Amino acid sequence: MKKVLQHLKPYTISIVIAMGLIFLQAMANLYLPTLMSDIVNKGVIGQSMDSVWKYGGNMLLFTVGAMICSIISTYIASRVAAGLGKSLRKGIFTKVESFSLNEFNKIQTSSLITRTTNDVTQIQNLTLMMIRMMILAPMLCIGGIIMATSKNLQLSILFAVVIPLLLGAIILLASKIVPLFTQIQKRTDKINQVVREKLTGVRVIRAFGTEQYEGERYDRANKDIYESSIKAAYIMASLMPLVMFIINISTIAIVWFGSHLIGDGILQIGDMMAFMQYAMQVLFSILMVTMLFIMIPRAIVSAKRINEVLEIEPSVKDSGIDMEKCVKPGEIEFKNVTYSYDESPEPVLNNLNFKINKGETVAIIGGTGSGKSTLLNLILRFYDVTSGEIIVGGVTIKDISLKSLRNMVGYVPQKVNLFSGSIADNIRYGKQDATNEELIEASKIAQSYDFISLLDKGFDSEVAQGGTNYSGGQKQRISIARAVVKKPDIYVFDDSFSALDYTTDRNLREALIDNTKGTTLVIVAQRVSTIMNADKIIFLEEGNIIAQGKHHELLESCQAYKELVMSQITEEEAMNSGK
Repeated sequence: MKKVLQHLKPYTISIVIAMGLIFLQAMANLYLPTLMSDIVNKGVIGQSMDSVWKYGGNMLLFTVGAMICSIISTYIASRVAAGLGKSLRKGIFTKVESFSLNEFNKIQTSSLITRTTNDVTQIQNLTLMMIRMMILAPMLCIGGIIMATSKNLQLSILFAVVIPLLLGAIILLASKIVPLFTQIQKRTDKINQVVREKLTGVRVIRAFGTEQYEGERYDRANKDIYESSIKAAYIMASLMPLVMFIINISTIAIVWFGSHLIGDGILQIGDMMAFMQYAMQVLFSILMVTMLFIMIPRAIVSAKRINEVLEIEPSVKDSGIDMEKCVKPGEIEFKNVTYSYDESPEPVLNNLNFKINKGETVAIIGGTGSGKSTLLNLILRFYDVTSGEIIVGGVTIKDISLKSLRNMVGYVPQKVNLFSGSIADNIRYGKQDATNEELIEASKIAQSYDFISLLDKGFDSEVAQGGTNYSGGQKQRISIARAVVKKPDIYVFDDSFSALDYTTDRNLREALIDNTKGTTLVIVAQRVSTIMNADKIIFLEEGNIIAQGKHHELLESCQAYKELVMSQITEEEAMNSGK
C-alpha cells in the first residue's frame, strides 16, 4: 500500500482545498434545517414580506453556496482521481519496463494488463469517493447528531439503536465480500489470459480444430468470474435494501414519537421537522459510508496487487556506466559462467568458458533445450548469471549500463515480433532517425528489399499487429533489417534464418559478411549450412560446451557434431565446406 499512497503526494494541496470546500458544504447543510425550523416556529411565512425575503434569502444563499462548494470540490476530486490513475499506470509501466525476464516469469502478462487497467480503475474510483465522502460523511453524521440532540434529547435516543444496527450490518456484509473481491480479481486475470491466448493463437486453434475445446475453456473461466460476481452482487444488493429499511423505519419512529411530544407541548413542529432532517443527514451519511465499504474491499485488493508490482526489485540492476569506457568494442568473453532459472535447481548453462574476438562470426549449435537462446539472453543481459562473469568490450557486463549495452547489440529474436504501423516504422525501430537510403540499404542486406519494392506502398505498406499480414520469412527479413539498420558492434541472431529458403539464407549470409566487416556476429542456428563457414562453432549439449572450433575441426574431433551434420547434408558436402 505504501508505494500506491506515494503517488498521492503531488496532489496533497488539491486534496486539502477540496476537503476545505466540502467542509463549508457540510456546514451549510447542517445550518439549513435550523433555519427552516426557525421559519416554521416563528411563523415567518405569515409575517411581512421583509421577513420572508430575509429568511428566504439566507436559505437561498446557503443553498447556492453549498452547491458551488460541491461542484468545485467534485471537479478537484475528479482531477485528483484521474491524475492518480495516470500516475499509477505510468508507474506500473515504467516498473515493468525495468523487469528482467525473471520478473516476467513470476507475474503473467495477463495479470500485468489487469493490474494496469482494472485495478487502477478501482483505486481511481475509490479515491474520488473518499475525497467526496471522507469529510462530508463524518461531519454530517457527528454534526447531525449534535444538532438533533440540541432540538430534543428524548428523540435522540433513537440514534443509540439505529446507528449500531447500521454499522453491524455493514461490518457483517463487508467481512463476507472481501474474499470474493480477491477471488474476482484473480479470476479476471485468468479470463484475460484465456482470451489473450485465444486471440494470439487463433491460427493454431483453427489448424488443429480445437475451437470447441477453447470455447469450453473460456466458458469455464467466464463461469468462474460470473459465480464470484453474482455472490458479491447478492451481498451488495442485500446491503442497500437493509440500510434503506432501517432508515425508513427510523423516519416512521421519529414521526410517531415526535407527534406525541408535540401533543404534550414538549416539541415544536419546526423542531421536529429539523430533527427529521438531521436524522436523515445522519443516516444518509452512514449510507455514504456503506457505499465506501462496498468499494474499499475491492480497492484494497487492487492496491495490494499494484503494490506487489511496484515493490518488485528487478534482479538485473542497471549500473548506469556508459559504453564509452569499453576498451575492446565487439569482444565477448564468458568466464566460468553458470546460470539457473529461479524455479529450476539444475543449471541451464554450466561453467561456460569461451572468447569471441572483434569481427569474428561465432555459431552456437546444439539440440533442443541445450541452452542456446539462454546464452544469448545472458549476452543481452535479459538475465544475470548465477555465477561466473561475462565481459563485453573488455568491461564486466554488470558495470555497463543496460542502454549502452543494448545500443551496441543488434538483436534478432527467435520469435519475430513486428509492431503495428508501416514497414518503415518497424525497421526504424532499430534506428529512429534512419534515412530512406539507410532503410533501403538495410533491407537489401536483409534480402527484404525485393518483396517490399513490389508492394503498392513500398516501405509505407501497413503492418498488422504481430505482422500477421506477412509470411514467416518476410517477417524474419524485416526483423533482420531492423537490426542491420542499427549498425551495431555485435549482431545476435537467435535462429533467425529458420523460415528462409536455402537461396535466401545463402544470399543473406553473404551480404552480412560483405557489409558487416569488423563486426562481431553471434548466430544460433539449427541448420548446419547456415553456420559451416563460421570462424568458430560452439557445440552445446545440456548446457555444457562439449566442443568448439571450426567446422572441419569439429567433424574430426566431435562425434555428436558429425552426427548432427550428417543428418542434414551429405558427407561430401560436409567435408568440402567450412575450410
